Amino acid sequence: MKQSTRSLIKKHGWRFDRALHNYIYFTFYYPYVFSVYHIFKFMGKYLFWIKPLNPVLRAAFNRYHAKVLSFGDTKKIFTLDHDVAAVTKQNKEVVPFKYAYKILLQAPEHIAVMDCPCKKTLGDEDWTINSCLGVGKGIADFWVDHGNKYNARRLNQKEALELITKFRKAGYLTQAFFKVATGGSTGVICNCHPDTCVSLQASQYGKKFSPDFNMNAHAGYMVERNPSLCDTCSTCAEICPGKALTVKKDTSWDLDREACYGCELCVEHCPKDALTLVRDPSKPVPLDLDIIEKRYTEAN
Repeated sequence: MKQSTRSLIKKHGWRFDRALHNYIYFTFYYPYVFSVYHIFKFMGKYLFWIKPLNPVLRAAFNRYHAKVLSFGDTKKIFTLDHDVAAVTKQNKEVVPFKYAYKILLQAPEHIAVMDCPCKKTLGDEDWTINSCLGVGKGIADFWVDHGNKYNARRLNQKEALELITKFRKAGYLTQAFFKVATGGSTGVICNCHPDTCVSLQASQYGKKFSPDFNMNAHAGYMVERNPSLCDTCSTCAEICPGKALTVKKDTSWDLDREACYGCELCVEHCPKDALTLVRDPSKPVPLDLDIIEKRYTEAN
């Protein structure tokens, strides 16, 4: 047995069932996600009227979800030079789900990238496929040891940040994933587009059952506009993954705060630097490592 497999089993302690789930999840990444997507799609199209299914869906959403990241918060993860172990229920203010909310980044300089099962399932362009990032020695070692069929390889922090920057320029937002199957903690960070992300699409299918079913936690920010700089060119509306911006040339600029992910893409793409990302107190706390570590220290 490889050391990375032993480490995976050790992480789950006496819950061998979760260790097995974790092992199957990553070693059969593509068929696993492919199957889950088509189950959600079928249920969303044909079974949304069966209300007794709601508890089943709620259980799934509480165990597999993501946190949208701003680019600023993403950079802090990929320049991290020490371990972060924030295991506290206070994290539910950051990742507002019942079970998977641990923020664990151990030996974060160890990073691996492998093929994204969502993009493979939904037929994204070839250049986008190798884009799922695993941060931390445990997950990076496991991917490289077991992910040959998914083109797993190691990256350094600079290379990982360059990869994310490339995707953000193409309109892909950044998400940190939390799964009970992986110990309830983050470590998987991916470059996601609403058209080719199973979690984002699962949230849309889930809303057919209940408006509060959501697999993607808001980044915790909103956008402010400087009207004196903005020429309502509509670049921000075109890049927005949530279709939260409505712009009419030379006349108006409107933001739908409920549809906004707080992902910062519009700020990065604005040619006039007319947009600014600010904290939205009505949304979950950002996954900003400075905030996370400060809150954890104060609580302990």
